[in-house]
Amino acid sequence: MQPRRIARELALLSLSQLPKKASKLSDKQLGDVVVAAVRTMTAEATEALESAVSELKQGHDRLESSQHRADDLKTARLMVSESIELTQKAIEQVGTALELPEFVQLANQEEVRRYALQLLSTVNEHRADIDATISAALVDWQLDRLPHIDSDVLRLAVAEIEYLDTPERVVVNEAVELVKRYSSEDAHRFVNGVLRRALDLRANAAPAE
Repeated sequence: MQPRRIARELALLSLSQLPKKASKLSDKQLGDVVVAAVRTMTAEATEALESAVSELKQGHDRLESSQHRADDLKTARLMVSESIELTQKAIEQVGTALELPEFVQLANQEEVRRYALQLLSTVNEHRADIDATISAALVDWQLDRLPHIDSDVLRLAVAEIEYLDTPERVVVNEAVELVKRYSSEDAHRFVNGVLRRALDLRANAAPAE
């Protein structure tokens, strides 16, 4: 995984822990937030594995029931189908848990931490202006009504474009990938649309050369 991609993910997981009212936070305070995010991911890995064990046990119990308690073929098939779904869910949980140790390891790299802190510091310092940019690009929505993951992805994206000079195409693509991973099924289309409108507004506001 690319360091900046991990840094964005780490910043996203940390952002919700920052105070909503802008205030100057020290590097140590921001660092503590990042450490807390890593610990949260570690706890989620453990929870995912525990959940996988539970799903597998339920699947096993369903199979046992289909053999011993089903009165007809239709019921047996239904119980087997349910056991397969539970097993598939368990496999997904294990897959998630296996990804997290790599994330945690990479998150501890200096380059990743440094860019994550830069993102957090930028959002924290310019939050009012960033929120104003997002609000101007929203259609029939209010920023404070958005799911917090969606709004935080938008904040990080605008921060990178406006203050960190990251190429617009890279920012939009990375934002879309983040919401695909952490938000609802259709959120990536919404976030993509908002960022495209924000970029159009930015282009139109730029002075002609």
